[in-house]
Formats: sequence, C-alpha cells, structure tokens
Amino acid sequence: MSASDSSRQPSRFIQTTAVQPELDIAPGFESFSTPTYRGSTIVFRNLAELRAYGDRSKTYWRYGLHATPTSEALCQQLAQIEGGSHTLLLPSGMGAISLVYFALLRTGDDVLVPENVYGPNRDHGEWLAREYGVTVRYYHPSIGAGIASLIQPNTRLIWMEAPGSVTMEVPDSEAIVAAARARGVLTAIDNTWSAGVYFKPFEKGIDISVQALTKYQSGGSDVLMGAVITRDDKLHERLKRTRMIMGWGVSADDCFLVLRGLSSMPVRLAAHDRAAREVAEWLKQRPEVARVLHPALPDCPGHAEWLRDFSGASGLFSIILRTRYTREQVDAFVEALKLFAIGWSWGGAHSLAVPYHVDTMRPAGSWPPADWDDAGELVRLYIGLEDSRDLIGDLKQAMELHLR
Repeated sequence: MSASDSSRQPSRFIQTTAVQPELDIAPGFESFSTPTYRGSTIVFRNLAELRAYGDRSKTYWRYGLHATPTSEALCQQLAQIEGGSHTLLLPSGMGAISLVYFALLRTGDDVLVPENVYGPNRDHGEWLAREYGVTVRYYHPSIGAGIASLIQPNTRLIWMEAPGSVTMEVPDSEAIVAAARARGVLTAIDNTWSAGVYFKPFEKGIDISVQALTKYQSGGSDVLMGAVITRDDKLHERLKRTRMIMGWGVSADDCFLVLRGLSSMPVRLAAHDRAAREVAEWLKQRPEVARVLHPALPDCPGHAEWLRDFSGASGLFSIILRTRYTREQVDAFVEALKLFAIGWSWGGAHSLAVPYHVDTMRPAGSWPPADWDDAGELVRLYIGLEDSRDLIGDLKQAMELHLR
C-alpha cells in the first residue's frame, strides 16, 4: 500500500455510499432548460435556516409539495406573461377553480356565475350549494353593468369566462368589475381561451385569473395542470394558505413539460388563431351552418368587447347547424370527420370536434337566449396545427355525406 493510499479516509460501507455518495460534479454546466428538481424533502444547512422559512433572504423553501426551483420558475413565467405578481399551481384547471371556491367562500355566502360557464365549474358551484350552504346564482354572460342589480350584501365572488368555452359570448368585463368593486366583491375569470396572451385581466381590474395549463401552455395534450394568478399580496396569501392546507401540489416533471411548452406558446397560438379564422370564415359561407360563434366575427355575442379587450383569438369556436338537422345527423357528421378527433379538451396540435346539447347545459328557460338567431345543434371545433386547407376539406366531405 502506498503512502498516499494510507492517508485516505477509511472507505464507507457500500450501503452508505449508495445513499450518500461523495460526488465531485464540475461547475459551469448551463442549458436553456430549467432544471427539474424532484424532491419532497428539502435539506437545510442548519436549524436556523430551517426555522427561517418565510424570510426569503434566508430560505424560501420548506417542503417539495409547496414549491421547488422548477415550479417557482414556472410560476414566475406565468405571472409575467399574464401581467400578474403571484402564481399558484394546481393539479388541473378544475383544481384551480376549486381553490378559488374553497379559499373565498363560506356557508351563507353568495356567488354569481355566468350561464355559459364551463360545465365542471357549474357542477362545483352546485355541489357547494348542496353540501355547504353557498348560494349560487346565474347571470346572462352579456349582462354587463346590469350585474349591479344582482349583487347582494352576501355576494363574495363573481365569476367570468372570456369567452364562454362552448357558446363563446365575450363578457363586458370592465362593466362587471366596476359594479363588483363598488360593492367590495372579488372577481375571477377563466382566461384559458386566450392563454393569458391575448387578454390581460389585471389591466381590467379583475382580481383572479384561472388558467388550465393543460391547454396551450402545455401544447402537447399530455399534461394536466392549472394555475391561479393574482396581483394582490393579501389575496395571494389567502389562496396560498388554502392550497397548503388542502395538500395540493404538482409534479416537477409536469412543470418541466409546461415550461418547455411556454417558449413556443405565442407562436403556436398565432398559428391556431390564423387557421381558426380561415376555417370559421369558410363555415360562414356553408348552407348547412346557421351561425359561427367565433368572437372575432361581427355577429358573435360580445364581438364589440372582444375588439376592445383582446389582441388576438384562439383556436376554439363553435358552429350552430340549421334546425332541420337532427341530433343523429349531427353525430354522424362529427364521426365522419377524419382529421378532427373526438375529445373534450383542446390546446394541443390536433384538431377536435364535439357536439353539445346546450339546452341541457344552461339553466331552464335560458336557452336559446333572446339574442340568438337560431337554436339548432351546436358543434364545438378546435383548430389544431394541421393545414387549414386540409381541415376545410375534411369538414366539407363530412357535411356533404351527412348534412344534406
């Protein structure tokens, strides 16, 4: 044995080395990707650091469920895109909606929800009404300043969607926010359609923006995640405390996938917008179609608000077919499409088509609304990243086959 060998520290047993290896990784490695920090346990250098949680100058981290450098990078980037200050990540878009409800409402409180609200949001509100004594009332999405007459002393929250995810009405968010603020009521918006790129809720005075990162932020139709974005520090802490108590967290690997999608999101969104408008304009000329519900088209409810508030459009819109077509014919039309898959979600590269029975989705007596010209069957279309000419050809062949 050489002198140098004899001066080395005694070797550890293999099991200890397997758990605590002595690594010497050269510094200086950098790439464009945010590192994926996987960890439930966060290790502190000393007890003073462990006990200093909340003092960002000493330690920001506490437990992997609440935040990691990977999730923090995603939170900051999402807030910057939308113009907010704080982001909380949830396991799904529906989880983000749930966080808002649970953090802000108590028994005896009242919430106002648009009639065109995302179906699971409606289900959640009605479940809270049944199980926890929260009053849920619905308003016409085009009510605007008229919502002031619906606000009660116990109204705590007003939901909006911009636009409604099926019937596509764009609300007058400025008027709704003005009425809410005058009475001290918080406002929240499902801003998933614009991905926080084409509509800036905080510039309109909205308190909370909810995003389904499952959609455009991911872009791959393979990740579930939601976000709640705010500007107000106290409101953020209220939401954050509720999320912590409920034990909601997200995977570092999923955060990495969403981060990877964000860099291309504005470019993808512009491509979806361009193709969707081309398809929508073609559909307006078809004799089978009674109405195209695309906010960028002049006859869509809320088009004036879209022009005022939005800088672009999404790939999601709906069409109403002529009343002469039965539901069976409409179903056959959808199933005859070759490039449009049948599926609920959207935001990825692949186009989708789903028929909706809207009369069963809205409260009794509210369908069709007075400002609708036709109450035929509705089909929601999502325009992916395929060539719009191929998508138009696919729609044409399915229409000629089943909508005669």
